[in-house]
Amino acid sequence: MLTIRKAAPSDAEALLDLYFHHLTNYPPTEEQDITKWRTMLAKFAADPLYHVLAGEADGRVVSSVTLIIIENLTHNLRPYALIENVVTHCDFRGQHYATALMDEASRIAEDAGCYKIMLFTGSKKDTTLRFYENCGFSREGKTGFLKRL
Repeated sequence: MLTIRKAAPSDAEALLDLYFHHLTNYPPTEEQDITKWRTMLAKFAADPLYHVLAGEADGRVVSSVTLIIIENLTHNLRPYALIENVVTHCDFRGQHYATALMDEASRIAEDAGCYKIMLFTGSKKDTTLRFYENCGFSREGKTGFLKRL
């Protein structure tokens, strides 16, 4: 059974593992300062606009989604949201954990009055793209651009 909650500073090591071993093909080579991770997670946990959602199963964090609510001057001052860092540990994939986290992120955004949620992926895998479509996202509509700094 999956429990979904806001990530806490005590989740720093689990999230570091998820992000660097199950999300990106190019993890940083430098050693990570876990104290900084914990400090950031404490800040995010206290921020009503920033949600690092942790999916916990079998007593460990196995999936995560980040949702950021962005205040806005258009659409009658309704905010919009951005989803990033959708990841599930490879040993726990196929159990709909990421879907449950995406549903929770959508619920949070809707409860905050958001008029849209944006999501970008670097993946070209059809299974990944279909996953996002099954979560209610569309490949059609706006065109996304990325500028790496």
